[in-house]
Amino acid sequence: MKFSERLKAGVLLDNPVFMQTIGLCPSLATTTSLSNAVGMGVAATVVLICSNVVISLLRKFIPDKIRIAAFISIIATFVTLIQMLLNAYIPSLAASLGLFLPLIVVNCIILGRAEAYASKNKVLPSALDGVCMGLGFTFALVLMGFFRELLGAGTIAAGIISEKGIQIPGLVDNPATMMILPAGGFLMMGFILAAIQKIMSGKEGK
Repeated sequence: MKFSERLKAGVLLDNPVFMQTIGLCPSLATTTSLSNAVGMGVAATVVLICSNVVISLLRKFIPDKIRIAAFISIIATFVTLIQMLLNAYIPSLAASLGLFLPLIVVNCIILGRAEAYASKNKVLPSALDGVCMGLGFTFALVLMGFFRELLGAGTIAAGIISEKGIQIPGLVDNPATMMILPAGGFLMMGFILAAIQKIMSGKEGK
């Protein structure tokens, strides 16, 4: 499969959040703002790429009986490194992501790709798989984070462009606060999934 086709599959056709509906816990919990969504997406992508590469390199040496334990140990190593880097250089982001940063270790997307792909393929394809699936995960988080922050706080990219971000007149004074609460995460996920189903059914009709 060409890189463009693999990228299209990872981001759109086989998106881990919107199409496979896995990794929903961080998708719902860390998308209260665009900055949190980008931070979680990038962290998970880096871990996914690095763990895929290492697991692919070691796939012939890891005994089958302990492969899951070995995969989790490898993933946990990279998660710990990412967490230490964020605590050292971007402590505000590390604090915002909280418990969901170390929980990347048991993220279904990362462990699933390790088991289904990296443990069965060579290094370069495994690395590309990590890039594409990571970008798909990040895309889903960014999409949810953008709309939840916009509707729930009336801002765009607060903490990225500036501390207050771009303030949207009308929304910033009367935000739909529920959108940045847990219920808002479920609502936004439902709206996006409904829109995707509508688009897909329209294409099938044509």
